[in-house]
Amino acid sequence: MSLPPAPLPPLDARMTLWERLRDRVMASGSRARMLAWLAPVAITMLAMVLRLVNLGHPHEIMFDETYYVKDSWSLWNFGYEAKWGDGADAALPDGGVSALQTTASYVVHPPLGKWIIGLGMVLMGPGSSFGWRFTTAVLGSLTVLLVYLITLQLTRSRTVSTIAGGLLAIDGLGIVMSRIALLDGILTFFIALGFLFALLDRNRTIPKIDAVLADTMSADAGRADDEPPNLRITGPVLWARPWLIAAGVALGAASAVKWSGLYALAVFGLYVVVTDALARRRARILLWPTDAAFRQGPASFLLLVGPAFLTYLISWTGWLVTAGGYDRQSDANPLIALWNYHSSMLGFHVGLDSPHPYASPAWQWPLLLRPTAIWVGDDPTPCGTDHCIAVISSVPNPLIWYGGVAACVYLLYRFIRGLIERQSVGATYTFALVGLLATYVPWLLFPERTIFQFYTIAMMPFVVIALAVALRELAGRSTEPLHRRQAGQRTVAVYLIVTVLISVFFYPVWTGVSVPYNFWLIHTWLPGWI
Repeated sequence: MSLPPAPLPPLDARMTLWERLRDRVMASGSRARMLAWLAPVAITMLAMVLRLVNLGHPHEIMFDETYYVKDSWSLWNFGYEAKWGDGADAALPDGGVSALQTTASYVVHPPLGKWIIGLGMVLMGPGSSFGWRFTTAVLGSLTVLLVYLITLQLTRSRTVSTIAGGLLAIDGLGIVMSRIALLDGILTFFIALGFLFALLDRNRTIPKIDAVLADTMSADAGRADDEPPNLRITGPVLWARPWLIAAGVALGAASAVKWSGLYALAVFGLYVVVTDALARRRARILLWPTDAAFRQGPASFLLLVGPAFLTYLISWTGWLVTAGGYDRQSDANPLIALWNYHSSMLGFHVGLDSPHPYASPAWQWPLLLRPTAIWVGDDPTPCGTDHCIAVISSVPNPLIWYGGVAACVYLLYRFIRGLIERQSVGATYTFALVGLLATYVPWLLFPERTIFQFYTIAMMPFVVIALAVALRELAGRSTEPLHRRQAGQRTVAVYLIVTVLISVFFYPVWTGVSVPYNFWLIHTWLPGWI
């Protein structure tokens, strides 16, 4: 006679502390609804505080602001970038703009990012260092919100989404590149916006293709056993894709900030074709590869690239409608003149290989060998037993960066294993890799070009998303044993606490706080960090 099975322990005894807390909070519908908007608002506000407080320090042109601040002001005044005379950098913080000339200046980046930087200067005056950094700080904060929304679309978990957004909110690279009037933070915002729209398009489009499978299976229900299964030769061509159009506008705007946004546009275009093809294969469409590439592909191209091209062209309106821009008179037709100018810009970018003390080739980026010293202010004022120094360095939070790199390697392993075992790998594990394919891999193709570690700001949204997904795996799923989940969740909690403490430790060297020289030295963990 067999014994009856032992009774299961009470439900609470089979749950971790975090799981009990989560269930009690979410048991109330009102609390759940409150948390639905409280978490993204909280991390976005945290990001804004870290980026906006004392934003005007240092009250001087620092690093490559010398290009973009002056170009932005001349754009808003003339419609094109103009030259500045000697002493402009010193006079501008006091509101002096008399050094601005009307002669066109040769610039090698599209104008949209400079129009955006200049908006803060128009609102607060050309002499306001807070003003010329304001818009980058706002967009940097909103990028945190975009990371939350992207992760929510991928994982359907507000906890994982809050972790991803929170990590970007407190990361040093995200903070520094939001507190300086450069183009890269603006570029990152538009890339993240485009990829959010990409996910929304994917989530809206795939059910329509899956409906083909449902129709096929319904037809199969009445089929005799000896009859061949129903197969669709081709699937639907979907034109009603508003989120795809929105993605085109966002990625066109990214390209209108820096040309590296074109990589994101190209990669996302391929992503659209591939996801359409896989959805058609699941729907048992016989010619699914050619159906996605040659029937849906042209429609998707027009919906994506058409808005992107128009957005990019509109960003050059100031140059097109005025007569003084560089190369504007190279042809009577303004569009041909614009083409001539772009040919010259392309030649500059391809041939850029001049040495720079903070140059860092892309193969070094995962190792974090050479972050950029944005600003150094040597202060002879005594600080205890040493003099003070104020530094702004683009070094990210090391625990976030190295943890994120490890997470990306883990996701790549999951992807490759899925291919070998012919198992489906969902967007949760692949979407961050698609983002890195757009923002990192292209730079590996130009090892001789002069590039910098701070370009990785465009990678950071995808790095923290990968990290948050990997941390969820580490925390354990509800189907795993209790002891495994307890150990995993405690490990994640410790990691997050230490990460926050490291951000607190590094915050002074991200924001130019005057500190003792020896205190600054203990932040230089690798020789190349100086």
